[in-house]
Amino acid sequence: MISRIKNWYLLLVILPGFAWGEVQVTDIEFASLPGEQFEIKLLFSEKPPQPKAYEISKPARLILDFPGVGSSLSEKKYALGFESARDAVIIADDSRTRLIVNLTESLPFKTDIEGNSMILRVGTDSLVQVDRSSTRPVSKGSETFNDQSGATDLKVTDIDFRRAKDGSGTISVGLSQSSVNVDIDRDSSEIKLSFYQTQLPERLDRRLDVIDFATPVQTIDTVQEGSTTTITIEASGQYDYLAYQADGQYVVNIKPLTDAEVEAQSKKFAFNGERLTLNFQDIEVRSVLQIIAEFTSLNLVASDTVTGSITLTLDNVPWDQALEIILKAKGLDKRQEGNVLMVAPAAEIAEQERLQVEANKQLQELAPLETAFVRIKYADAGEIFELFTATSTETGQSGNGAREGNATNTILSERGSAIVDERTNTIILTDTEEKINEFKRLISEIDVPIKQVLIEARIVIANTDFKKELGATWGLAGIDKLSGGQFSSATGDRTLGFSGRRSGLTPGAGVVESFTYSADEIDTTGPDGQAGTADDVTVVTQNYDFGLGDSLAVDLGVADAAGSFSLGYLTDSFLIDLELSALESDGFGEIVSQPKVLTGDKQQAVIKSGTEIAFQKATSSGATSVEFKEAVLQLEVTPQITPDNRIIMDLLVSQDSVGAFTPTGEPSIDITQIQTQALVGNGQTLVLGGIFQTEEVNGTEKVPLLGDVPFLGRLFRNDLRNIEKREILIFITPKIIDDSLLDR
Repeated sequence: MISRIKNWYLLLVILPGFAWGEVQVTDIEFASLPGEQFEIKLLFSEKPPQPKAYEISKPARLILDFPGVGSSLSEKKYALGFESARDAVIIADDSRTRLIVNLTESLPFKTDIEGNSMILRVGTDSLVQVDRSSTRPVSKGSETFNDQSGATDLKVTDIDFRRAKDGSGTISVGLSQSSVNVDIDRDSSEIKLSFYQTQLPERLDRRLDVIDFATPVQTIDTVQEGSTTTITIEASGQYDYLAYQADGQYVVNIKPLTDAEVEAQSKKFAFNGERLTLNFQDIEVRSVLQIIAEFTSLNLVASDTVTGSITLTLDNVPWDQALEIILKAKGLDKRQEGNVLMVAPAAEIAEQERLQVEANKQLQELAPLETAFVRIKYADAGEIFELFTATSTETGQSGNGAREGNATNTILSERGSAIVDERTNTIILTDTEEKINEFKRLISEIDVPIKQVLIEARIVIANTDFKKELGATWGLAGIDKLSGGQFSSATGDRTLGFSGRRSGLTPGAGVVESFTYSADEIDTTGPDGQAGTADDVTVVTQNYDFGLGDSLAVDLGVADAAGSFSLGYLTDSFLIDLELSALESDGFGEIVSQPKVLTGDKQQAVIKSGTEIAFQKATSSGATSVEFKEAVLQLEVTPQITPDNRIIMDLLVSQDSVGAFTPTGEPSIDITQIQTQALVGNGQTLVLGGIFQTEEVNGTEKVPLLGDVPFLGRLFRNDLRNIEKREILIFITPKIIDDSLLDR
C-alpha cells in the first residue's frame, strides 16, 4: 500500500516529550466556538513566552513556535472534530516546542497569553497575527518558511542511526535546507524515502548494515538516482513507523510492535500476509491460485469444479487478502490443514462437511460402549451429576445410595448413561471411549479444591465518663431552758467537733449521732385512769431521743460522696451541724470483640456466642408461653474471591447486650450491628463503620433565691456535671489461605 506524505504533513513526534526546559507544556484543550470558530488552549508550568506564528497556504497550516519551552505531553498528535481543522501536532527539540494545526483552508487566527495559558482562536471573526516577514512563498508540493538564506542548493548533509531504549531504531537525515520535497513509500518490509531535487555527497552514497543493534531496522541503503536522493530502509518483523521534520533534520523512527499492538492491528485489519502485486487480464482462476500457492510455499488442492477466468489488478496487498477477494468473486471457499490449502465451491465444501458430520455420528452410534468409574475428589458427585445431566430424569435412588438418569442433550451421547454413588462420591459412566475421555477432561477442570478465606472481625467499644458533684447539708436546733429541757453531751455543756464526714462525729469526739432532750411533765391522771385530784399530781421527767437528721435545715448533699467535711457545735441548749460533700469521678473502658471464621469461596459461614434470655409472654388465649431473645456476638459472612485475589464479602456483624426490662417482663436488647457488602484486598484491614456518641448533663438543685447568693449560696445548692462518651468501630480483615498450608 503506497502512502505519499508531504513534508510538514509528517510532523509527528515519535519519542517522548523532552523535559529539559524550565517552562513545560503540561496539557492541551480544545473547544468549539460560535460562527465556525474553534479554540486551542495550551497549559504551561509557568507563564510562557510570546509564540512566533507562521502560516502556510498550501496545504493550509498554522505553526506556532515557543522558544525555550519543553513538552511533557504523553501524546503528540490530536485529532480535531472541527469542520475547518483535521488535527493538531506538538513536537519539541532542544530549543523550542512547536504547535502545528492542519486546516482544511486558510483561516485568520489570534493568540493570547493569559497567565500560564496560551489561547489560539481560529475562525472568521479572529484577528490575524502572522509573522509575514519570516514566511516565504510556497510552491505546489513544497513547504518553505523561516528561511532567510536564499540558497537554492538542496543536499543531504548527514545520515545517522541510533537505537532507543524501547528497542526502536531512529534514522536522522541532515538537510542543508528545510524546503525539501519528501515522499515516503512503504512496501512490505521496506520504507523508501525520496528527497526530490536533492544532491547526495559521494561519502554518503553507501549501505549501512545495522542488524547488530537489535532493532527492526536491518539495512539503510542511500543512493543518488538522477536529481533524487533515495534512502531505502529495510525492516523485519511487525513494526510501525512515524516521521517528522524539524528544520534541517528529517527523522524516521521505526519501533517494534508488542503482542497487544499486533493483536489490536489484526482486529482492525485481519490480513497480515506478505504483500504481493497481481495484474492480470482474463486469467484462469486456477492459474492465479497456483501463483499464490507458489508465493506462499503452500500445497494447493483445487477441486475440478473450480473453473472460469478473472481480471484483477492488486497492488501491494497481503496475499491472504488477495486470496479472499478471488474466492469471494468466484463463489469459492477454502480449508487449510497444515501447509495444504484446499479450494472448492462453497456449496461443495459445506456438503462435504455435512457428510463428514453424519459419518462421525454413525461411527459414534456403532462404537462399543465402555464403563468407567470417576471418583470425585472435592466436589459433590450429586451436584456434578446435575451439571452434565441438566435435562436428565431421575429414575430413583437405589438401596446403596445410587442415583441414575439418562444423559440426553448432555456431553454424553444418546446411548450414554450415568449413575451416582453418593456413598463413595463416585460417578459411574457408560458410553463410548471418546465421550468418557471428554467427560474426564471436564471433571479434571471443575473438580478442584475451592480456595478458603479466613475472616477476622474486630469490634472496639470505648467508653469515657466524667462526673463532678458538690453539695452541702446543714441544720440547727435550740431548747427553751425555761421548760427544763436540755441537750446532753458526753464531755460537758459545750462541745465543738470536726470530722471528714458526719459519721465521724462520735461520742469520743464530744458529739453523738442522736441527742437526748430531757423535760419534766406533770401527770394528773388518777389511779383509775380518769382525771385525778390534787393529790394525784406528780412530776415525771421524760427523755426524748432524736437523730441528727431531724435538725437539718438544708439537705443538698452528695449521695455517694468521695469526700466530705463536717462541723458540729453542741451546747446544753443549742445545736449546729454542717457537712460539705463532693464527688469527682473519671473512668475509661474498652471492649474488644474479635470473632474469626474460616470458610470456602462463596460459602456462607456464621459464628455466634452469647445468651438466650427467657421471658414469659401472654398469648391471645390469655395463657402465657416462654419465649427467648438472643443477645449474642455474631459474625455472618459470604466471601467471593475475585480473579485478582481480592475478596467481595456480604457481611453481618453484630454485638448485642441485654438492656432494661419492660413492665411486662420482656427484655430489651441493645443492638450494635452492621450489614454491608465490601471489597477488600487480601490481608488488608478495612473499617466497615463506626458510631461516636457524646452525652453531657449539667444540673443544679438549689433553694430558690438563697441558692443564687454569691459564695453563701453554696450552702443552699447542689451542682452536678456528667459527661459520657461512647465510640464504636468495626474492622474486617480477610485472608486467602494458601493451598500449601493445607498440606502441612
